[in-house]
Amino acid sequence: MKTYTNAFFRRAGTAALAASLALVSGCKDYLDVPPQGQLSGDTVDPATAQKLVDGVYNAMYQGGFGNDVHGLQFVILTDIASDDSDKGSSPNDYKDALDVDNFTLGSTNSNVNNVWKGYYQAIASANQALDKVPLSTAPTATKNDLIGQVRFLRGYFYFNLVRLFGGVPKLDRVPLPSEANSAAFQTRASAADIYSLIISDLQFAVDNLPVKSATQVGRATKAAAQGMLAKVYLYQKNYQKAFDLSNEIVTGKSGSYGLFRPYADIWRTAGANSSESIFEVQTGINAACNNSAVELYVVSQGPRAGGKGGWADLGFGFNSPSSDLANAYETGDVRRAGSIIFIQPTAPAGQRSTGTVLWDGFRIPSKDSVENSRYSYKAYHSRKQEPNCGNNDFLPKNIRVLRYAEVLLIRAEAAAQLGNAATAQTDLDAVRNRAGLTTKPATVANIWQERRVELALEHDRFFDLVRQESVMPGRIVPIFTAQGKTFTKGKNELFPIPQPQIDLSGGLLTQNPGY
Repeated sequence: MKTYTNAFFRRAGTAALAASLALVSGCKDYLDVPPQGQLSGDTVDPATAQKLVDGVYNAMYQGGFGNDVHGLQFVILTDIASDDSDKGSSPNDYKDALDVDNFTLGSTNSNVNNVWKGYYQAIASANQALDKVPLSTAPTATKNDLIGQVRFLRGYFYFNLVRLFGGVPKLDRVPLPSEANSAAFQTRASAADIYSLIISDLQFAVDNLPVKSATQVGRATKAAAQGMLAKVYLYQKNYQKAFDLSNEIVTGKSGSYGLFRPYADIWRTAGANSSESIFEVQTGINAACNNSAVELYVVSQGPRAGGKGGWADLGFGFNSPSSDLANAYETGDVRRAGSIIFIQPTAPAGQRSTGTVLWDGFRIPSKDSVENSRYSYKAYHSRKQEPNCGNNDFLPKNIRVLRYAEVLLIRAEAAAQLGNAATAQTDLDAVRNRAGLTTKPATVANIWQERRVELALEHDRFFDLVRQESVMPGRIVPIFTAQGKTFTKGKNELFPIPQPQIDLSGGLLTQNPGY
């Protein structure tokens, strides 16, 4: 499996412009290149161009409690903010996460600030690569492939930012030193302008990236760009383009993909970069054991020891699947057991319990030995049967960003909206068949429900609810009300612009409504 050397870009960005001007740092074997502004001459050698592109992939590793792209803080703003999960862990642990869970967060919440910084650091590294890769002496096709990879990643970064915050500063190039205090880079572009940039980036990637079989494992491909762009068009309610792009993948014109079996193995090492994989964040180990993984992603969501038991702690216990999610699965749906670790009840007095035995044989003694009764199976990484270097903070689990089942559901939803009932039914049936279920009418509401249980705990549910509200007004508030949470329409669809970023911009950044 291809892995990328870890580079965490620990020089934290502040305001968007500061992030873009920051020096790009990282491990010597991938980013041993001069700082931004010091690459001289009219040409760049191909090896340096490749290192700059590798640096953009490396930016996706940011996690922990600092700048964050795919780590716990991103999980908090996606899964825990949704109806799929509760904060979990111990009741008094991590108030900022609890505030997100309860929609009581404000603009000083550390999660929103660190995710903002992480994504702008990633965008800064993308812009640096796009500034220099065109100067490479490599053949034009090679350069366009590298540029396509970076523009795919930048489009993906901005897609997450616009879904989290709405309109944000638009940094589509490396600012000049004379623009260090430019208001243009510190004020918010409209969400429509950001979506235009995303579509432009992803379309370039569609036009220039090779199919999966013609590129290195883990690199962005034509299908990855088509699938991500189809998803963007779904958000734009451009159902024809969403259908056309996803159809290219399903019909095999962009490579060979399929539904991987069994479902539970998709998130294990056995399912990494499988036929199901359209795009995933690459991790893994090599001879150096250099922590090539998203910091704390696995351990922050692992079962947390508490009360009685005295067993080895597997994690912090965050992102506990909700009872509402557990009850959303139909009888016989294999995805329920493949997505959620259910802690077995404690045995009555005088009786011996076998506890909860995980897929790798690890045994959790009893329900009163853990803090929570449910944990994410998709985030679990076996210390016994999967590769690791013994560092729980950097367990090498690939994060699945886009997979074939979602492409089928994108095509199904677009087809249903276009009145193409036959295709919608075919795609919905395929996903349900893998789950062990029989056919169900391919209505839009049923496809949305299928998205929930198929993609549970994969960091998209909150965004889906907001998107679906724009299609079916009145949907979102009752969902959260049923969980005892107050979702304020017109406010909680977006997160607050971080107050530290507003302060650093001198007030040029404006706040979202209600905050």
